[in-house]
Amino acid sequence: MIEFQSLVKTINENNSFLLTTHVNPDADALGSELAFYFLLKKLGKEAYIINHSATPYNLAFLDTEKVIEKYSPEKHADLFDSVDVVVLLDLNQAARVVSMEKKVREFKGKKIIIDHHQNAEQFADEYYNSTDCSATSEILYDFIDNTKIVEIDYNIALQLYAAIMTDTGSFRFERTTPKVHMIVADLISKGVSPVYVYEEVYNQGNFARIKLLGEALESIKLSPSGRVAYMTITQEAMRRTGATDADIDGLVDYCLSIINVKIGLLFYELKDGLKMSFRSKDDINVNKLAAKYQGGGHTNASGARLFNVKLEDYVEKVVEEADKYFD
Repeated sequence: MIEFQSLVKTINENNSFLLTTHVNPDADALGSELAFYFLLKKLGKEAYIINHSATPYNLAFLDTEKVIEKYSPEKHADLFDSVDVVVLLDLNQAARVVSMEKKVREFKGKKIIIDHHQNAEQFADEYYNSTDCSATSEILYDFIDNTKIVEIDYNIALQLYAAIMTDTGSFRFERTTPKVHMIVADLISKGVSPVYVYEEVYNQGNFARIKLLGEALESIKLSPSGRVAYMTITQEAMRRTGATDADIDGLVDYCLSIINVKIGLLFYELKDGLKMSFRSKDDINVNKLAAKYQGGGHTNASGARLFNVKLEDYVEKVVEEADKYFD
């Protein structure tokens, strides 16, 4: 059990907070930020959410008040010098905030990490971390539930539910525990509609995403063992379909829908490098595979991002490494 009294003390003793999360945020990242933001506002605190990346279109329903801002050095640099606390949610590596990394590392106030990933970098003052939790928002639920610092209302419940639903793969991943179901039952009792959240997240894909899905499925190949399936998405495919980064989320999961496949890989060609997504079934630890390429995450879901490299130089190499799990 995480000890939360230090977090309560930090909140009570400070007045202004800057919240941020990782590049290309998912629902757990955004939901955690927004839930914590609403918590702070309930306590009369000054709070800001500043992210490196824009909010994906299918998650915009979480931020109806438009409180999330995209980082601008000209607009926000001074903000880092004026707030008391910086809170980083759903990440534990400073590089994951990309354009804000230098400001975060040099920040003179208190830095807090709230996260559920493995292999934390030691650069903050306080860590509230549990790799046993299904999502960062599960940690936040425990924080609120254990300390009673505020009451969970609909605004907070919506964020926590969306985050937990997506990070558990709609309650099908291994960390979907009895406790998780009890948490979401409580959140639903606050007025959250599971139908509404699922529809907004998964069934509002634009035409470009569907076209990109076709391109991704067409690219799928199997490794020599037949246990690894991998897909590639090129910049040309992105231009041809008109897709954005947000449209790539979740595509790698299709690799694991193939019979006998235990590892799914997605290689996404960036303008300045390569992004790789790693997924697995059972106890196959793809986090170790991601770590070989300066990445990280969870046992069954990890990723890595490389700069100034070419896609074609890594696909065969990474697939070969993945196939070694089945030697």
